[in-house]
Amino acid sequence: MKRRAWLTLGAVVLGGGGVATYASASPADNSTDTIEQRPVKVYDLALKAPETGERELPRTETKQFSLLGISWTGATKRLDGKAQVRTRSLDTGAWTSWQDLETDADPVEDADERAGARGASEPLWVGPSDGVEVQVVHEDGTASAGLPSGLKVNLVDPGVTAAEAADAATEPAAYTEDVTPSPTAITPTTPTAPASTVPEPPIVSRADWGADESLSPDPSEYNADVKAVFVHHTAGSNDYTCAESASIVRAIYAYHTAPAPDGNGWNDIGYNFLVDKCGTIFEGRKGGVDLPVLGAHTYGWNRESTGIAVLGDYTAAGASNAALTSVARIAAWKLGQYGVDPNSTVQLKAGATQKNLAGTSFTQGSLYTFNRISGHRDGYATECPGNSLYAQLPTIRAWASGPVQGLKVTSLSGAALSGSTYYTKGAITAKWSTTTPGSLIKKFELLVDGNVVTSVAGTATSAATTLAAGTHKVAVRAVHQSGKTATTTALTVVADTTAPTFSTTPKITLRTGTVSTTAVPVTLGWKAADNAALKQVGLLSPTTATFGPTTTSSSRTAKPGTASTWSMKAYDFAGNTRTSSPSYTPMILQETSATKSGSWTTRSSTSYLGGKSYSSGSKNASLTWTFTGRSAAWVVSRASTSGQAYVYVDGTKVATVDLKSSTTKYRQAIWTKSWSSSAKHTVKIVVVGTSGRPTITTDGLVYVK
Repeated sequence: MKRRAWLTLGAVVLGGGGVATYASASPADNSTDTIEQRPVKVYDLALKAPETGERELPRTETKQFSLLGISWTGATKRLDGKAQVRTRSLDTGAWTSWQDLETDADPVEDADERAGARGASEPLWVGPSDGVEVQVVHEDGTASAGLPSGLKVNLVDPGVTAAEAADAATEPAAYTEDVTPSPTAITPTTPTAPASTVPEPPIVSRADWGADESLSPDPSEYNADVKAVFVHHTAGSNDYTCAESASIVRAIYAYHTAPAPDGNGWNDIGYNFLVDKCGTIFEGRKGGVDLPVLGAHTYGWNRESTGIAVLGDYTAAGASNAALTSVARIAAWKLGQYGVDPNSTVQLKAGATQKNLAGTSFTQGSLYTFNRISGHRDGYATECPGNSLYAQLPTIRAWASGPVQGLKVTSLSGAALSGSTYYTKGAITAKWSTTTPGSLIKKFELLVDGNVVTSVAGTATSAATTLAAGTHKVAVRAVHQSGKTATTTALTVVADTTAPTFSTTPKITLRTGTVSTTAVPVTLGWKAADNAALKQVGLLSPTTATFGPTTTSSSRTAKPGTASTWSMKAYDFAGNTRTSSPSYTPMILQETSATKSGSWTTRSSTSYLGGKSYSSGSKNASLTWTFTGRSAAWVVSRASTSGQAYVYVDGTKVATVDLKSSTTKYRQAIWTKSWSSSAKHTVKIVVVGTSGRPTITTDGLVYVK
């Protein structure tokens, strides 16, 4: 069972053996009102192992630092225990909670050749600080003898470069943690940089992030090639700003390279490249970004690989898309120098006998299969690059390798969709989206009937063209930087410039219903067609309405005695239109304008049209109207005692109309007749003389001219 010791303000209470602790407090007078150039500084404070199991150590002031770690004597030794730190903010004076240090860092591969090199935890970025507390508990909590000797806390102030002092608003960013010591060289001479199959991404050089090259005096060593990429995280906080990234890289570099006992005494920073959460890429180990520089990042596998570290801790949270994009770009570029597909596998020769995090055993000198882009934990027993970033490696492989992922057309402006077919007058703009970032895409091509009609940059999201009349297949093809292509499903697009037609001109005909001096019931009828696809028909005047493509009539009312323009507009899906605007006038013919035969009585009431009507119960009494028009309606009053009438049109009996109604109704258009064109007509009504209810009351005739 593991036992722990916890520090309180100025005192350490040890719960058992196996604990080494150190406490210190704030330095004074570190003004940050102005930013002045200052060099990188690394210093150490020894951790004291208690003899009695208890001790007190008052906090003492430290100089400013922003990154720390612990180190110990013996570069190949591991610390089997838990190390925790807490620090005091330079700005606020507040102490952080306890933070774990990662102590499973890879051992130094060339320890025999590097006198004084020390074992070390991964560094932890804490930001500008001036006080620190440390506690180290042995794995089994037994005795301090179980801990390595020479335990120290190493503090790093990344300093301020001349460029940063001149412009404090520069914008890289950073995280911190995860490294490994330095391996042995394979190629002592500088090789020739092979061309890559994909473009080199922008990389911040060592000079630009402020590397002190005096900390790395040894010449660079090179591998024969790059067969694989190992992805790491540096651990620590994810709350850094992008403006701090260069400082974090400087601090990690100083932590790795500063001579013991202040630093780890390595010959250079372990990673070949570092990437911050904003996607800024930093050159890591010196020797040339385009060369197969031997790194010190993945114990046992450095001789055939390159290492990329993402600044931050990705145990619980995934890396940003910007960071993933940059990792994919570097990996694709480095592997592309040797003609390698980033989404393939490779056999690597083990440089050490060991196990990885999953428990897979490796024997030195034997070959083992790895993904071309693997995680640190695939080769060594470490949590790096964190569970969340490790789960994102398939995305990095897919983005780096191609083809473009998630390509789809999101809209086709300038065209309207009906069913599965788009219709346009000709000019269209296709818009699309992808999940692969644009910086990994070479170009997009707009295809019409399989032919490229326009090409746009890989960061574009739309392209336009004008189609010739006819039916076409339109698609978007994405060309990945690797040359692999992905194409959307082709869309059927009809280019149509022919306007719709009105095969039946809009017309109004009288219908049954209640008539007044201001409104006559009519049916508006029409028939529109299109050579491609009719979308809708709109009524523009004397009122407005919209109808579907199969609708051909609508019940409306019209004002009598006034000419009205019935304007209708037909639309097709391509956007072509045609308008038809005939004019019609409903007219009311009072009963007094009819030619009478037989006995008729005049009745007066405000319920009648014009205040009067004719009534007759005499068999064969008749009224005859003559007019020129294309539709007619006979208007009557109805009641339970109303009788019947014969209707004659142009001398021919066409109907027998029964006026009886259970309720009394006035001004009812009870019978209608329409013709295809306007002409002179006569309408005659004749009293039938129905037994028991012979009387009919007529209120005139309405016709449309």
